[in-house]
Amino acid sequence: MVDARQTWLEIAAQEEFGHAWHSLSGQQQNALQYDLKTEYRNNTYDDATGTLHLSDRRTRAIAETADYYSRLFSDAPELQSTRASYAMKENTLPSPERRQQMTEFFFWTAWAAATERPGSNVTYTNNWPHEPLIDNTPSGENVVWSVISVILLIAGVGGLIWAWAFLRKHDDDEPAAPLKDPISALALTPSQRALGKYLLLVVGLFTFQVMLGGFTAHYTVEGQGFYGINTSEWLPYSLVRTWHIQAALFWIATGFLAAGLFLAPIINGGKDPKFQKLGVDVLFWALVVVVGGSFIGNFLAIAQIMPPHLSFWLGHQGYEFVDLGRLWQIGKFLGIVFWLVLMLRGIVPALRQPGDKNLLALLTASVVAIGLFYGAGFFYGERTHISIMEYWRWWIVHLWVEGFFEVFATAALAFIFCSMGLVSRTIATSASLASASLFMLGGVPGTFHHLYFSGTTTPVMAVGATFSALEVVPLVVLGYEAWENWRLKTRAPWMENIRWPLMFFVAVAFWNMLGAGVLGFMINPPIALYYIQGLNTTPTHAHAALFGVYGFLALGFTLLILRYIRPSIVFDERLMKISFWWLNIGLVLMLFTSLLPIGIIQFLASASEGLWYARSEAFLQSDVLQTLRWIRTIGDVVFIVGALGVTWQVVKGIFFPNLEPAPYSDDEAISERA
Repeated sequence: MVDARQTWLEIAAQEEFGHAWHSLSGQQQNALQYDLKTEYRNNTYDDATGTLHLSDRRTRAIAETADYYSRLFSDAPELQSTRASYAMKENTLPSPERRQQMTEFFFWTAWAAATERPGSNVTYTNNWPHEPLIDNTPSGENVVWSVISVILLIAGVGGLIWAWAFLRKHDDDEPAAPLKDPISALALTPSQRALGKYLLLVVGLFTFQVMLGGFTAHYTVEGQGFYGINTSEWLPYSLVRTWHIQAALFWIATGFLAAGLFLAPIINGGKDPKFQKLGVDVLFWALVVVVGGSFIGNFLAIAQIMPPHLSFWLGHQGYEFVDLGRLWQIGKFLGIVFWLVLMLRGIVPALRQPGDKNLLALLTASVVAIGLFYGAGFFYGERTHISIMEYWRWWIVHLWVEGFFEVFATAALAFIFCSMGLVSRTIATSASLASASLFMLGGVPGTFHHLYFSGTTTPVMAVGATFSALEVVPLVVLGYEAWENWRLKTRAPWMENIRWPLMFFVAVAFWNMLGAGVLGFMINPPIALYYIQGLNTTPTHAHAALFGVYGFLALGFTLLILRYIRPSIVFDERLMKISFWWLNIGLVLMLFTSLLPIGIIQFLASASEGLWYARSEAFLQSDVLQTLRWIRTIGDVVFIVGALGVTWQVVKGIFFPNLEPAPYSDDEAISERA
């Protein structure tokens, strides 16, 4: 890896002393390092003329560095091994003009990271990334607000425990469970019967995503191939990783949409609004078009087949989690808005009916938020400043996914259990409102923890650090929520029919605590993120939170819907045990035998040497990290077996429900219990 600062030092060593940098004395090296720091941190941008003034030496260092990266992203044979080390395909960017533009972008981001903001002693990126050569070290504000965030976390957890103990109403007067499942008593509507294809899309994309995950992980050990087969020519790392993330977002969102569409007729008194089935069918095929179009666009853009001027609109926006082309993004938004309309057609008439509508109002608010907040992704365009793009992108990733999906999940589960007669409407409403309030209290301003180093000032760091600590507070009581969900299975004999969806909901609570809470806070304080942003600690949190929370939740919704739209089905116990436990065990192995150990080792390298070293070719290809990446195969295989199990259960349930054992009827269960 070539770095402009190191190149500057080599040039300066030859110009000043006539020797290579490594052969200089300590005193000579210190003198040049001081000059380097002064030149790089001094802001020479003239705002009046829009001109940046650079020394000849720095200009030469920039040119040599740009030449290196231009050759790296082409097919220069001398850099083939480096491309393999970074899982880059040959001739990644064929156009010399675009490679030049890319190196110009590299320069400006490096300039912002190394140059002090006017009137400040920190850079535009708050001294990130860590680079001791130019005194890019944690600022005082970084350390102070990190300490404050930890104190607030401890105080928040303590306060919540006291409130939980003394203020929570211990209402033991639970409603008597009905003799039969009230939801099963409602006749299936045409729109609910039409949801089978949604479930197939969920598990189809889930299986595709899981297989891509293993394929993508293998690129970290074999760079350009898959067990000796050169696959990078048509399926490079950048493409399969894009598909892997986009597939996850699509199947999880589809699971949530299906859950809403299943609830809409129940909310509407057990009947479909007019043309509801048609709307459900239209929405499904619109989803298929968006998924297929975005995947094809990703491929054509990364393969450099699509004309560059069309890439943003039809191919790849270049932003993780919002990778799909803008046209497909618009299509996805319109689909979500159409889902909102379908939901409101069932909800609005129910809201007009007399009675307690607080829980339904909370569910309605979450549905509206999911429908509209995805639109934040349109507040930036192809040429918007990167800092502004970062801001709006995190509205999608953090607020839409991590925030309002959480509220919808809480309200939807509460509504389902209330509709089953297992919890009172008052308790369900209070619990949902309390959980949603706690999530939003920390979650909305906590979005700023993604923006510590993207051109923002100290107040953003202060708000982000403070409230991201408070995000974790409600997660500490999710063990109790898991227990509450689990104990529902004993409330009525017929609950045995939905035991496995309940198990998935219990897993959601566990991974919310561990993945979103513990592993999330691990990277949230400014001082932590300063050293580990962009290292394997990030995917550790991402896998545990995105799949552990939203993945298990979407699969739980899928199994629950399957149970009701195929009334004759009884889940295959052996298959479901394998599916559930192997998914959980596989995720644990993936995280704690590979991703997290690599992240911790990188953390040490970043803190001691600099972020550049933690991401350098020499470090990443060390024997220890290579071994740990191979070890991940064990966890991946276990996880894949679990994924195939739950997929086969859904496929069997949709197409071959009669292959299952005879259902355990409510009447038989009641007689046996008596």
